[in-house]
Amino acid sequence: MEFRDFFKNRLRELRSECGETQQQVANDLGITARHYQKFEYGAILPNLENFIALADHFGVSLDYLAGRSEEQGGKR
Repeated sequence: MEFRDFFKNRLRELRSECGETQQQVANDLGITARHYQKFEYGAILPNLENFIALADHFGVSLDYLAGRSEEQGGKR
């Protein structure tokens, strides 16, 4: 599976587990909902700052978010 496909699926999974809307996640990251939607659609990948912010938001490790680990790590 290509990284973009994996990443968008991981984001959707995490957001669903948290019961949040795309708008809620975008607000927490300080980006527009449209910008966040592009992450979930696989149209773009986040820059490093947003990648870290996503991991912090969902309380997972960067490795989990990137698919390098199946252990969520982070703090939830």
